[in-house]
Amino acid sequence: MAGHAMNKARMLLTLPCLALLAACNMGGGGNASSGDSVQGELVGARIGAPFTLTDQDGKPARWEDYKGQYRLVYFGYTYCPDVCPVDLQRIMQAFAQFEKAAPERAAQVQPILISVDPQRDTPAVLKTYVAAFHPRLVGLTGTPEQIAKVAKDFVVIYNKEGEPGMSDYLVGHSRTPYLFDPDGKPVALVPVDDPSTPKVDEGAPGTVLAFLEKWIK
Repeated sequence: MAGHAMNKARMLLTLPCLALLAACNMGGGGNASSGDSVQGELVGARIGAPFTLTDQDGKPARWEDYKGQYRLVYFGYTYCPDVCPVDLQRIMQAFAQFEKAAPERAAQVQPILISVDPQRDTPAVLKTYVAAFHPRLVGLTGTPEQIAKVAKDFVVIYNKEGEPGMSDYLVGHSRTPYLFDPDGKPVALVPVDDPSTPKVDEGAPGTVLAFLEKWIK
């Protein structure tokens, strides 16, 4: 997702979700404020719903399959030229560090990438892509209709950019990596870098690691 597309998607996301996130009190990188020490900023928000998609092995994957596990959910796509791979790399680097520091707690977490580009992101394409970041990262895709419903249920906005029929295109989408608890309820937004604050790196692996240490019980 190119920078301008990401910023546009952020603006689009803000309008319909203002009431939902108004009480979140988040900084630019999506971190909880110091007042959220007990509950995450997304507790009580209506984000997420049951779904059935297809994983990178071509097998059905249901939201309830991950019941009992924390879920790190990132919406993106494999052909993204810049932001998605950087975000995923940093999040999964932090997760790998968390595995070493707290293996029992890390075992309770399932990282998930949900594609917003089902036209190109086949299971085979996703299989190669997710393996480059971490062996436990699951990649999910589906029909355009399935992805559209999941995106709506998870408060994610995306749109294909380019002329109709083009095979080389970008997909602008809102940048909202979520952490869900073992019951599938939203907890907080995973920290990612905010391009509007070039002197601050909100999505550094160390910051994401601290986030995991805070919320994964």
